[in-house]
Amino acid sequence: MAKNAAATPKSNSAHTSGARVVLYASVGPELVQYDVDVGGATFVRRGSVVLPACVQYAWQHASKQYFYVASSNRGPDGGPAVASGPAGDMHHISAFRIDAASGALQPHGEPVPLRHRPIHMTTDVPSEHALIAYSNPSYLTVHRVNHDGTVGDEVKQPGSLDFGIFAHQIRVTPSNTLVILATRGHDAARVKPEEPGALKVFKYHDGLLSGEVSIAPGGGYGFGPRHLDFHPTQPWVYVSLERQHKICVFALNGDTLSSEPLFSKDTLAEPGNVRPHQMAGTVHVHPSGRFVYGAERADATTEVDGKKVFSGGENTVVVYAIDQRTGEPMLVQRVETRGMHPRTFAIDPSGRLLIAANKSPVLVKDGSTVRTVPASLDVFRIGADGKLTYVRKSDVDVGNASMFWAGLVKL
Repeated sequence: MAKNAAATPKSNSAHTSGARVVLYASVGPELVQYDVDVGGATFVRRGSVVLPACVQYAWQHASKQYFYVASSNRGPDGGPAVASGPAGDMHHISAFRIDAASGALQPHGEPVPLRHRPIHMTTDVPSEHALIAYSNPSYLTVHRVNHDGTVGDEVKQPGSLDFGIFAHQIRVTPSNTLVILATRGHDAARVKPEEPGALKVFKYHDGLLSGEVSIAPGGGYGFGPRHLDFHPTQPWVYVSLERQHKICVFALNGDTLSSEPLFSKDTLAEPGNVRPHQMAGTVHVHPSGRFVYGAERADATTEVDGKKVFSGGENTVVVYAIDQRTGEPMLVQRVETRGMHPRTFAIDPSGRLLIAANKSPVLVKDGSTVRTVPASLDVFRIGADGKLTYVRKSDVDVGNASMFWAGLVKL
């Protein structure tokens, strides 16, 4: 697709479905729509749109009328996003209109070019601006959202701001007065020392950032924040530490974030047995505020009889009950996702379903044979106690791409 070409819709029969919740899941540059029956815990593929490059992240406008998708043809390692594709020279944010009855996406204005690969995006609370995080180089940009929902000009930031090392997520607090940039840092490697992580907290007003404060316990060493989510009614921020396999709780005190976590809990069942390429991932607070969910993912391989076979690790969703007095997360359950590398998972707005997106196919040793565990969407019911009950799986053919992002959206 041409560099500035609009995303093109494929055939879509969703207009007759009457669905009120839809699942969007990416396969490379294709963003696929599924109609979701929350009560029946089922979903049906309806249609898709194709982005200028591989989907990185997406976010719904506060009005629920528009949808924004960040895309890039650059991969996490700096090479092509798809093995046979071009090098990383195409980066965009694209706007779509959401059909209120069907969830079908229609391009809304031209894709807006970005300078580097976007890793995460959000909007501020009224969706007057779109905020985009980039990991390499580590920084962020803010773009106006026009009155018609299209993406407008970038907002030039005043002065010099510190965006840390390897940003991975950007969020705006529910008060719309702070922006938090989770910067993961890097583990020590060979002769390279550890690079510290931090939560970079900025004051925010009308698209402008100021007053950066770095929340970095221990100077950021042994602190690698990846993702965060906010409690819906209490001043608690839940942060996953990718490199340390923890979920931490920080307090929001007005326009400040606590300098140290209130609580820190393990995400691994075997915290003393960290296998290669094992990483903590996405964190989501349940809509009720009573539970918080985090992901652990692994997909490292070792060569067996000339084939690259899964070498072990935990691919799980971890469930914690939240103490409503203190915010402390208390372990309730660990559930295998029945696939490899659940990079994203989503909770439906009613809080009854969780769908885990297992990113890539991986070969596994099964007795004397080797079989493929495909990429998949795996459905779990959420009980009144927060526990997950496995319902079903839907294998996804990702070819030489991956299922990099998935999300559930209320129409």
